[in-house]
Amino acid sequence: MKEKLNKIKEEALKEHIPIIMDDTLEVVDKILKQIKPKKILEIGTAVGYSAICFSEYLEADGIIDTIERDEERVKEAIKNITELGLDKKINILQGDAVEILPTLQNKYDMVFIDAAKGKYPFFLQQALRMLNKTGVILADNVLYKGYVMSDYNKHKQRTAVRNLREYIAEVTQNPELETEILEVGDGLAVSKWKKGM
Repeated sequence: MKEKLNKIKEEALKEHIPIIMDDTLEVVDKILKQIKPKKILEIGTAVGYSAICFSEYLEADGIIDTIERDEERVKEAIKNITELGLDKKINILQGDAVEILPTLQNKYDMVFIDAAKGKYPFFLQQALRMLNKTGVILADNVLYKGYVMSDYNKHKQRTAVRNLREYIAEVTQNPELETEILEVGDGLAVSKWKKGM
């Protein structure tokens, strides 16, 4: 498993496919150990690397639903997941998360957001709708190369930066949530319901 995972990671980095960074993964591992999830929702599969890493912490009959719209990446993810015998645990939903999310009615113990930066506020609304009372929402890359906390305003990334700022504002100002913004990887926002909600 370890060997295959390293191979997937190396391939992804070589092809410049964005995957979860090691230090971010360490933090997520700790969280997963604590919550022992039965159901995980991942928005942004890429080649399946993070879903495979997360699957180790699932309860025996647990499942990961993961959404990816890029056809080539879906093929690669299916291959990686099947080769590791995880195709019963990891369920890939192919298509645009903006269309797929509103159709899901499950409750999840963890939602991992790692897809189009410009859509983070929408992903958040959907995640909150499906999050268990003891669940956690993790949003990766929220500091986006440091642009989000600086006065960065170049046209190319403007929408992404604006929407990430909006995401951070929503999770930190929502009176029902407790949120930490961790400076690991490219920034990780960890949000959970306040106790007793």
